[in-house]
Amino acid sequence: MTGNHRYPEVFPQASLPVGVELVAALDFRRLPKVLLHEHLDGGLRPSTLIELAHEQGYTGLPTHDATDLAAWFHRGAQRGNLIEYLEGFAQTVAVMQTPEALERIAFEFIEDMARDGVLYAEVRFAPVLHTGRGLTHDEILTAVLAGLARGESAYGVKWGLILCAMRDRAESAETAALAIAWRDLGVVGFDLAGGEAGFPPKRHLEACHLIQRENFHLTIHAGEAFGPESIWQALQWCGAHRLGHGTRLMEDITRAEDGSLQLGRLARYILDRRVPLEMCLSSNVHTGACASLAEHPFGQLHRAGFRVFLNTDDRLMSDTEMSKELALATETFGLHLMDLEKMTLSAMKSAFAPHELRVELIRSRILPGYSALLAELAERAFSQQTK
Repeated sequence: MTGNHRYPEVFPQASLPVGVELVAALDFRRLPKVLLHEHLDGGLRPSTLIELAHEQGYTGLPTHDATDLAAWFHRGAQRGNLIEYLEGFAQTVAVMQTPEALERIAFEFIEDMARDGVLYAEVRFAPVLHTGRGLTHDEILTAVLAGLARGESAYGVKWGLILCAMRDRAESAETAALAIAWRDLGVVGFDLAGGEAGFPPKRHLEACHLIQRENFHLTIHAGEAFGPESIWQALQWCGAHRLGHGTRLMEDITRAEDGSLQLGRLARYILDRRVPLEMCLSSNVHTGACASLAEHPFGQLHRAGFRVFLNTDDRLMSDTEMSKELALATETFGLHLMDLEKMTLSAMKSAFAPHELRVELIRSRILPGYSALLAELAERAFSQQTK
């Protein structure tokens, strides 16, 4: 846990709300937030999906009632394994095949971020999945980037776009080259996504090494549906700068009789090198990467000093948002406000945004925002104590 050096001395840390009490005391939408792991095709609004299906003549939706459709996605995502979790994407991708749809969805993503108090967001998608109606990769990127830029103009949320290559397909080098070609227009990085089992990261060395040679940013899904070997390959073969999920890193960590964590060489490397872990609580439970929230390794890794922070992964499938993920973590692991600030700072430091923007957002938004909330909670606690 973080220290209490920023708590005013007249307000002891013990008097401030922690865990469940903090969730009850604070509207989590007010927290300054940073989101680095969200899939564009996993966060559509059900109402938008229905409208787009109607406009495009798509008849594959199981229902055209927005509430029922949301519930359908939520049920489908909670079957306990990644492969079945991913099946819902066939419905969202089906309507993301026109420039108008892609721009709208990207704009609404930024709008949703603003409503949830997110000040910087990185969203990712695989262009290769959106060519079903003949769009070129350049047309796809033009539409998505236009929607994100329009959203920023309307709401002030800063953003970056990450391009995904699907690890079960062969076009990863082409996608990496596409990301590099658009790096000055809003694309900030490259990712390997999709099911891990049977598709190790080292199959995509050409793409990853191209990213490395061009001094670009690389994050890789690893340690979600496969063990430490996947994480090790992502780091040592492919040179990943961040890890998507990393949940099964715990298989390289044991607990000694005195309760302390004993780190294996992989875990020690990740801790010492400050490798960022993009963790997603709800999604990991829904895909079966973790049996329950209480068993999620986030709490242990956070307390041990790993650079971990929370993300949504797929807001539609997991029925979530950043405020909800932070509240779940706070309740489950007994976090206080300074823990939430530490996570937000870790995320902002780990973003693929330019250094100057990261520093600006930390100084002008994150630190002042948390300081104001801290003072508010402290004053409230002091008032209650002196009644």
